[in-house]
Amino acid sequence: MVQVVGYSLKTPKEGKPYVALELEGEIEMVQSQNTGRFYATVRRCTISSTFDEMTAERMVNKQMAGSIERVSCEPYEFTIRETGEVTLMSYRWDYQPEGARRYNQPRQKATDYSKTSEILKEETTEEVVTQ
Repeated sequence: MVQVVGYSLKTPKEGKPYVALELEGEIEMVQSQNTGRFYATVRRCTISSTFDEMTAERMVNKQMAGSIERVSCEPYEFTIRETGEVTLMSYRWDYQPEGARRYNQPRQKATDYSKTSEILKEETTEEVVTQ
């Protein structure tokens, strides 16, 4: 489950302003690579919406089925607020609705049945030679 914890008004360089919902996942325990100690954290992400601000306000504290998943992306620079350190990231966090197919996984190839009838015709027209 994820919960809507807030919203913000986004204004792209080109285009119309929109409302983004801020989502937060469930608490999870992560082990520090430096100290080996565990700490509690939650995954967060934003998703765009078609809501006006009044509707977005009503959505705060609503829960939705799904999770926040790590998704690979083109590398980008990210500044850590607390330290000011700039690091290169190659993933982002995205909301994944429960039961939805993941869009970043390769699709299964469609089976080409157009040649099936030709193969069947060849098999049925072959003469069976018996000795």
